[in-house]
Amino acid sequence: MLMLPIPYESGYIRTNGIRLHVVSAGPTDGKPVMLLHGFPEFWYGWRRQIPALAQAGFRVIVPDQRGYNLSDVPKGVKAYALPQLGADVLGLLDHFGIDKVNLVGHDWGALVAWGVALAFPERVERLGILNVPHPLAMLRLLSRSPRQWLKSWYVGYFQIPGLADRQLAWNHFALVAKSMTGSAASQTFSPADMDAYRRAWANSGGLSGMLNWYRALVRYRSAFPAQLRLQMPVLIQWGRRDAFLSPRLATDSLALCDDGRLVFYEQASHWVQHEAASAVNRQLIEFF
Repeated sequence: MLMLPIPYESGYIRTNGIRLHVVSAGPTDGKPVMLLHGFPEFWYGWRRQIPALAQAGFRVIVPDQRGYNLSDVPKGVKAYALPQLGADVLGLLDHFGIDKVNLVGHDWGALVAWGVALAFPERVERLGILNVPHPLAMLRLLSRSPRQWLKSWYVGYFQIPGLADRQLAWNHFALVAKSMTGSAASQTFSPADMDAYRRAWANSGGLSGMLNWYRALVRYRSAFPAQLRLQMPVLIQWGRRDAFLSPRLATDSLALCDDGRLVFYEQASHWVQHEAASAVNRQLIEFF
């Protein structure tokens, strides 16, 4: 069983027609903070943030998002379209009686967080983003940057039904594990960490649910809301050594925030909350 160095709860919540596994920690009357993981992580991807935030007095809520680890894995690609992912978050907020939340996302979790903040700004107090851009900034860069298309080659590979699922699951998920360790700084992920990730990928019956997030993004384009600028305070933290996304996306995203702040970590990669955990935690605590 995975453990944290503080007391925490682990349970299941029904929302938006599915059951999500949720870990929570910190005082029940603390200011709520929700952390949304990305691909191919699960709640454990925030193991370095949960204790720091909880000990600072926040009520920390961390779901396994749909298709991941112990949460439900709905059938069909359309079940993973962005409106469904956002509805999961809103359902969790309603379950906990949270009118406005401090919302944090990394990777795919950041894309969901941007989407919720844009479509439902009344539900987000402050927004924390790690290494994924505002969706408009991403579209703008893709329209003029062949280099970013090359960095995002894996999105096309993930579209091939069955093939990517089988190849990435081969040899106990060797390729997806290598994609994490190979794109991170040395010793970012320990052997014990990778064992935990492999168990989570097996728990979800393989990677098909996770890959369907990418497939739905391509097949089911969501309309942008009328307001594309964010008015709530936004903190963007970005590892400059991201192998997948250009640092320019961070500055372009900042330009779409009325009250934004950008912190670069010169030596950190895409996995910034792991590699620069103390600094990331300090920034989040001060921001919230």
